[in-house]
Amino acid sequence: MDAEAIRKDFPVLFQQVNGYPLVYLDNGATSHRPLAVIDEVKRFEEEDNSNVHRSVHTLGQRATVLFEEARTKLATLLNAPSNGLIFTKSATESLNLVAYAWGRHHLTAGDEVLITEMEHHSNIVSWQLACKDTGAIIRAIPVDENGILDQAAYEKLLSNKTKVVAVTHVSNVLGTINPIAEMAAKAHEVGAIVVCDGAQAVPHMAVDVKALDCDFYAGTGHKMCAPTGIGFLWGRPSILENMEPFHGGGDMILDVWIDHSTYNDIPYKFEAGTPPISQAVGLGAAIDYLNHIGWDAIREHEVEITRYALDRLAALPDITVYGPKDAEIKAGLVSFNIGDIHPHDVGTILDGKGVAIRAGHHCAKPLMRKLGVGATNRASFYIYNTHSDVDALVDALESCREMFG
Repeated sequence: MDAEAIRKDFPVLFQQVNGYPLVYLDNGATSHRPLAVIDEVKRFEEEDNSNVHRSVHTLGQRATVLFEEARTKLATLLNAPSNGLIFTKSATESLNLVAYAWGRHHLTAGDEVLITEMEHHSNIVSWQLACKDTGAIIRAIPVDENGILDQAAYEKLLSNKTKVVAVTHVSNVLGTINPIAEMAAKAHEVGAIVVCDGAQAVPHMAVDVKALDCDFYAGTGHKMCAPTGIGFLWGRPSILENMEPFHGGGDMILDVWIDHSTYNDIPYKFEAGTPPISQAVGLGAAIDYLNHIGWDAIREHEVEITRYALDRLAALPDITVYGPKDAEIKAGLVSFNIGDIHPHDVGTILDGKGVAIRAGHHCAKPLMRKLGVGATNRASFYIYNTHSDVDALVDALESCREMFG
């Protein structure tokens, strides 16, 4: 894969920030859009814009076709049936949909929901809310000193009380890739459903929900070159059929009387109101773009650049790197601290050199407590990052260390 050639597709990268060429290493927060996506969204807005599933006129028909084509592309990408793919506004909304529409109707007092210590807040708080309403209890699978889930502890936590295992596919802090298929097999043995947060996985590697054998899989478009405001939830159709709607109104109904309503087929039962149409069209264009590069090539590039970053950071004094040190078993990100310099100071100083990283708790405060820190720095990579970006990061960190003595 030629990352230098791919960079040319991303106009936002060609700018100066504080007098330096931009080095963008915050892809875990959001990625950038290639011209292919920008142009397709612009073309849709100029030529096809209309609402979907409503109008018989030509623009309404064209918009509906493009919207459903995006769903089909996403279903193919995930090796999933398209009637189980629900468009949402974000991965967070997707996880809340499951916790609300499934959790509140299937959990009862004494049931247990297993999450992990490395979850993003959206896969913690949504279950806290469901448990508060039902009397169910949350338990957490621990993370070991290498940033790996303790599978022995997981097996001990599983019981006939376990109704949900909610686990991230890839940690947004540690980069750890979790063994979802193995964990799903164990969860299903006790009758639990498996909810997987794939926000940090889908942009970076081939994902096959049938092979993972999870029951729900959530993701978002803006981390994989699509616009913001488009997320998705794949759910096992047999489970979705028996769930109550999440929101009411719009395309989620078949018929409405004053005192009751009947609901549309899945996935439309869960898509109330006007959906994110141009964003879905952009997601379809982003999938085409990433498919053209190839998922094996994307994964190989990220392993290579992560390995290079781990090696260069390890050579710096006073660096603490969190999570696996083997690039082969983690996604393309590195979290670290440098001496006792607060990450916000590091992030600010690096921004002064044109280097954009994330500094903070990364919406994973329980994991920060487990690591014994309040915050970390995070450099996260994508298809357009090169070795020279890592070199710029290391040079800026050297300057930061010299500044703080």
